[in-house]
Amino acid sequence: MRVLVQRVSSARVSVDGQTVGAIEPDGQGLLALVGVTHSDDSDKAQRLAEKLWQLRILDDQRSAADIGAPILVVSQFTLYADTAKGRRPSWNAAAPGAVAEPLVAEFAEALRRLGATVATGQFGAHMQVELVNDGPVTVLLEL
Repeated sequence: MRVLVQRVSSARVSVDGQTVGAIEPDGQGLLALVGVTHSDDSDKAQRLAEKLWQLRILDDQRSAADIGAPILVVSQFTLYADTAKGRRPSWNAAAPGAVAEPLVAEFAEALRRLGATVATGQFGAHMQVELVNDGPVTVLLEL
């Protein structure tokens, strides 16, 4: 499981012109793009959620847990793109939807259990993601 985290001042994900999840522009939050591979499980989703919740990348080296920053979780199978050969990425390392969807949901739910305010994209949909990257700060989390 990979989580590409961006510190944002605002973010919004839309499907067919309708907003399905957002971080409103009233402070700082985190946009978490989540990719799942074949060997991932609920335990890994839980541990990464804990790591993200405690990650000190907000102002004054604070975490989302410290200030109650909102988190927008968006599934992103392309984090497992293999571009080593040719010009067309391979997606073989990305887990199929039937495996990935419940793990992305488990990741979001684990954040909620920790106390996070979580919004999500729509799994498997063609989404438009808008964000204002604050800093900019972008970090890749993996276990």
